Amino acid sequence: MTDVVIVGAGPVGTLLAAELARRGVDVRLLERRAAPGAGTRAIGVHAPVLAALEPSGITERLLDRAQRVPRGEARAGERVLGIVRFDRLSTRFPFVATLPQAETEMVLAGIAPEPERGAEVTGVVPRETAVELRVGRAGGARDELTAPLVVLAGGWTARALVYRDGRVPTTVYPDRYLMSDVPVVARADSDTAIVNLAPGGVLESFPLPGSVRRVVAWDAASDPEVDEASVRVRRLQAALRARGEASVADAVVTASAFGVRRVLAPQLRRGRLFVIGDAAHEVSPIGGQGMNLGLLDAVGLAPLLARWVREGTAPEAELAAWERRRVHSAVRAGRLAAANTVLGRPRRGVADLARRGLVRTMLTPPLDRGFAWAYAMGLDAGP
Repeated sequence: MTDVVIVGAGPVGTLLAAELARRGVDVRLLERRAAPGAGTRAIGVHAPVLAALEPSGITERLLDRAQRVPRGEARAGERVLGIVRFDRLSTRFPFVATLPQAETEMVLAGIAPEPERGAEVTGVVPRETAVELRVGRAGGARDELTAPLVVLAGGWTARALVYRDGRVPTTVYPDRYLMSDVPVVARADSDTAIVNLAPGGVLESFPLPGSVRRVVAWDAASDPEVDEASVRVRRLQAALRARGEASVADAVVTASAFGVRRVLAPQLRRGRLFVIGDAAHEVSPIGGQGMNLGLLDAVGLAPLLARWVREGTAPEAELAAWERRRVHSAVRAGRLAAANTVLGRPRRGVADLARRGLVRTMLTPPLDRGFAWAYAMGLDAGP
């Protein structure tokens, strides 16, 4: 009999499945997508996650594919306001490892149970001794599953299965962004993350493996869902040129658009049912901690579920402590992401000068070390 059913085979669900299987737990992994998704906004894996995944050997596999980013720069146009030195932090992994989310999923899938694809969970009913699931299959078939323990890791689309409308604190921001992965020629700052705080809005540029950079620009469009692809490309090219990145602008051929919101569920557990990752806490991708939060959720939960399966009783005190840590971590990450969002909005004249002054102050010793620590997920309470 299956010990644990996991809903969602993204990076968070796949990691949890791998960690449980490594501990001898019989896992069933359900995924509504017929194939792994290619689109992604998550690219950075931070030091706490790399440290947490090292015992399983996953860290080594990720680093074989990743670009190591030891530093970042805050700029205003072509002027450098300050430097963020991840490589000076007292941590086992003094850098951010960047790679496309699809690559992260591929690494995790190599050591996890094979997911059952085309299985969309449409209902979840927690009972005293088990959790019942209603599942839609490809071709219109439907069935029901029962498992002693169930974990929802299906991203924001799974949230409605367990949380009622209006019961989870949600903030929808007016900000919109354009994004593209762009091949670049060799440059002196090839291993440096850049945040350009221009009067017209932030432009972020992150190195990826294979001489590629992920660029994200604040965008004035009111409804990115209806924009034509060519229009998005032209707007992103204009944003890059305005910030001194003309060579990168010339290489842009596609661009996606997205908005941001903050969702912070106050509870991650109801009896035998657990919710982790974006299904429970969704934060702005500006700052890059959303996927990392979910991965740490999974790393911390796996040994507790394995113990429950092995001993037959719930480790209540440890599960309560895990839930408190993860909720507190999500709250802190959400606040940091909100500050990033506000800081990256268009500012002109006196407001722009004040922003530059604030950033210079934050990136001047001794404050700069604390700034780097916070952006490397030093605020996380741990798995």
